[in-house]
Amino acid sequence: MRKKVEFAERDFFKEPFSRAEIEKLLQGGKPSEMFNFRSPSFKNMKVEQDKLTDAQLIDLMFKEPRLIRRPVVKLGKKVYFGADAKTLAAIMK
Repeated sequence: MRKKVEFAERDFFKEPFSRAEIEKLLQGGKPSEMFNFRSPSFKNMKVEQDKLTDAQLIDLMFKEPRLIRRPVVKLGKKVYFGADAKTLAAIMK
């Protein structure tokens, strides 16, 4: 039997997250979990990854949505950043 999953889609390039939304999605976790260090946008900044503070990571994601690991999926109370289809299928079982 398959579970029915309802979802809401949001294009956060058109409707960016606020700082408060980013912090809420992080649920007290590290911003590095949500940050896409492989993004060409980040690489073009030529910033040293290990020198950025948590507050700076949040600020960068707020200013540039391409720095957020996609997709952002919230299932129940848990939020997943950058999960592939296989991982999400396993989580929803």
